[in-house]
Amino acid sequence: MDRLAADALFMTAALEEAQKAYEKGEVPVGAVVVIGEEIISRAHNLRESTFDPTAHAETLAMREACRMINNWRLSDATLYVTKEPCIMCSGVMINSRLGRLVYGCSDAKGGGVGSLYKLLSDSRLNHQVEITSGVLEAESIEMLKSFFTSLRQNNLNQ
Repeated sequence: MDRLAADALFMTAALEEAQKAYEKGEVPVGAVVVIGEEIISRAHNLRESTFDPTAHAETLAMREACRMINNWRLSDATLYVTKEPCIMCSGVMINSRLGRLVYGCSDAKGGGVGSLYKLLSDSRLNHQVEITSGVLEAESIEMLKSFFTSLRQNNLNQ
């Protein structure tokens, strides 16, 4: 499978995770970690339901991936996430020596990869991560827009 096709396939799996978050009333962000051509972990945002500010999809997926391979280093892994990671999650990627990040849409208000900060490509840090952005971007944007529109309408109706 070529890289573009693989990126679309695995981002679709991340979008499925984001849908699970949406259905739970969580901000719809989903993530999967892939090694080779196999998904080794999946997660979606769980901050609201776990009362845990660190329960972002990408951090949860990376934690599980490390458990699956019995190693804290994810240098052979690719993380697919529907929205540009924040600075916290970017820090986890650096500290886990993540090989590659693929994300759907940018986050102008909180992005730590390219929008506000460029942590994963900062040569002053001890590790840089290969980045691919814009994969299934429209689908990622649409899910987030739909969620926040619904949230605003529900708040108006209460």
